Amino acid sequence: MKVVFMGTPEFAVPVLEGLIEHYDVVGVVSQPDKPVGRKQELMATPTKKVALEHNIPVFQPIKVRKEYDDILALNPDVIVTCAYGQIIPKAILDYPKFGCINVHASLLPKLRGGAPIHRAILDDYGKTGITIMYMDEKMDNGDIISQRETVIEDSDNLESLHDRLSVMGKELLLETLPSVFEGTNDRIVQNEDEVTFGFNIQREEEHIDFSKSTRCVFNHIRGLCPFPSANAILDGVEYKIYESRIGDNKFSNKKCGEICKIYKDGIGVCTGDGEIILTSIKQSGKKRMSVRDYLNGKNGDSLLGKVFE
Repeated sequence: MKVVFMGTPEFAVPVLEGLIEHYDVVGVVSQPDKPVGRKQELMATPTKKVALEHNIPVFQPIKVRKEYDDILALNPDVIVTCAYGQIIPKAILDYPKFGCINVHASLLPKLRGGAPIHRAILDDYGKTGITIMYMDEKMDNGDIISQRETVIEDSDNLESLHDRLSVMGKELLLETLPSVFEGTNDRIVQNEDEVTFGFNIQREEEHIDFSKSTRCVFNHIRGLCPFPSANAILDGVEYKIYESRIGDNKFSNKKCGEICKIYKDGIGVCTGDGEIILTSIKQSGKKRMSVRDYLNGKNGDSLLGKVFE
């Protein structure tokens, strides 16, 4: 079977590698390369790097809805997408004999959209998973072929859940594709009454609101770790917050965001209903470090009463 793969970020790499191992991947389509770092040097996308290592042609249209002739010229039997990042036009969707199959990082119809892994943690989902689905013209709306779930543990953050789901996506896709080619697969219409959305994270959402519950703040921090990361302002300086744990204390007559207790390895901060203990941070202009290291050489008590804004 000739496969065209459409995907861009690191999440899509295991899926692409699995396809290369088992099928004839005749082309890879990714978003255009973007400048990164202080020097703004163009960096190849993760899937492009894999494709080039295997001498697979790469296509990077700025607007795929207008630039798809080269993709169709590859005459694929199936197109597989995973975190591509653009809406796929009907001309592409209708072309392959076996359709366009998408690997999505949620249990659809829950968490349609571009940031389902972030949102699963931010919104305190107890579980999430992978959905293999047929694509249609609406966002993550097509019929479900197969699903696999995983429990979201309190020890998970964005990075660990991302990596686990990425491998699950590869495994479930490879298990599912034979049934697609044989015509024995399921087609389950999504229940519109159960739809939720996992929209991309906006810059203003990165800022921590300590007036919310401790659980909510805890989820906020781990749901954005390591990227784009949660942040808060102390003494006019931005701090990125990477790790935390839920404290046992409840403080009366304290402001939300106020530093209320210093631990050997953490800074206790008042929330709307208790205490969150920050354990890994990055002060603007400095490297990420444990709070234990941050407190070395400091008088921790001097932080008491200061307020994260």
